[in-house]
Amino acid sequence: MAPAFVEWHKAFWDNLATSIKLHGFETVIAIDHRDCGAATIAYGDASIATPEAETETHRKVMAEFRKQVGDHHPALKVETILMALDGSFSTFT
Repeated sequence: MAPAFVEWHKAFWDNLATSIKLHGFETVIAIDHRDCGAATIAYGDASIATPEAETETHRKVMAEFRKQVGDHHPALKVETILMALDGSFSTFT
């Protein structure tokens, strides 16, 4: 989703479309993780400076991901998860 990684966007959407065509799955599960260096590159140090800021950054990114999946593949269900490094997780709806 991040503008810093715009070169990857087309490859992701092409891969997702191909995977749907080949395997016919109905749900995509996206998992972000805490203490993510890519989030810092994409959104700056403040984006993960506190647990609250980090959660909000991932919440916004996952909301945008759900929106864009809906734009590309309206019938596809989306589950979004934020996982801590200890394996615990929370879901975003």
